[in-house]
Amino acid sequence: MRTRFAVFIAASVDGYIARPDGGLDWLKPFEGQEHGYTAFYESVDAVVIGRGTYDVVLTFPGWAYGKKRVIVCTRRPASPSHGEEITREEPRALAERLDREGVRRVYVDGGALIRSFLREGLVHEMTISVIPVILGAGIPLFADGLPERRLRLIDARTYASGLVQLRYTL
Repeated sequence: MRTRFAVFIAASVDGYIARPDGGLDWLKPFEGQEHGYTAFYESVDAVVIGRGTYDVVLTFPGWAYGKKRVIVCTRRPASPSHGEEITREEPRALAERLDREGVRRVYVDGGALIRSFLREGLVHEMTISVIPVILGAGIPLFADGLPERRLRLIDARTYASGLVQLRYTL
């Protein structure tokens, strides 16, 4: 398989990517600061997101993905309104299809979806921006049931905001 899957995500120091209700308000102090997301986003051909992330993104004032190809993985009915594709495919089947279609680099977003891609051994790169806040509860980036994997650190950066960004290959 030549398609490569990459994660670029923020997590609290205690490992949460969102509040229990999916809220992202705790990230507001870091909005508008460049932490490498723009270059990362420009490097991907497509975005694959889970349903929870999709539902949150639909509440934003504008479509967050511009003209980028977006594939939403869900088992529930959805009505696309921005040209996004809706699929029920499992990660491996989706990866094989995208590979056949010539897609080279894909951004995977959404806690449960990221974990499912990790379980299948499909994630090639992870960028985790550790936000200097303890949420105490929420949606975890990692959870029980993931296989043990060794990561290779390829970059670590600190920012004046207190954010620490770790970039790994798997």
